[in-house]
Amino acid sequence: MTLWRILPHDPQAGEIEPGGALWFPRGLQGTGRHDNRDRYGCLYLATDPVAAIAETLAPFRGTGELVEAMLMRGGRALALAALALDAQAELVDLDDPAVLLDAALRPSHVATRVRAVTQAQALRLHDERPDAAGLRWWSTLESSWINVTLFDRAAGLLAAERVEPLTLGDARVRRAAASLGLG
Repeated sequence: MTLWRILPHDPQAGEIEPGGALWFPRGLQGTGRHDNRDRYGCLYLATDPVAAIAETLAPFRGTGELVEAMLMRGGRALALAALALDAQAELVDLDDPAVLLDAALRPSHVATRVRAVTQAQALRLHDERPDAAGLRWWSTLESSWINVTLFDRAAGLLAAERVEPLTLGDARVRRAAASLGLG
């Protein structure tokens, strides 16, 4: 399965080094939906490149025009990385009612923006399902977009396919921006 990740890319970095496509930024985590940096690092990905870009641009909703600065983080240009996840990787599917029932989770709690709730869920699932590579869940931006949170224990199941810089002229960037009302 190909998953898409946005990252501040460093073309000089190795794949698992800071700025590389397969780097798990554990030390920088803490405020993300499924972050528990004391226990694991994670990557946030999507099954569609437009969805991955939209998740990255979401903080700029309502600001008007899409500008180049929105495609930068920490002084680095953002890039779109295509990552191959081994077909045998197990994902806990939080979009499956049977999984939610089994895990005693409610859809409204899976989709909440209250990070204390989602981080506690992720930690519990991480610990209760040691074979799980990560979590599969729907985007709160568009429910048909599927997001994946991979735990760092899945690192050996990933391979970088390619990394492409994001530009204002990229059709995927324009579609993601339009979905957020950015002109």
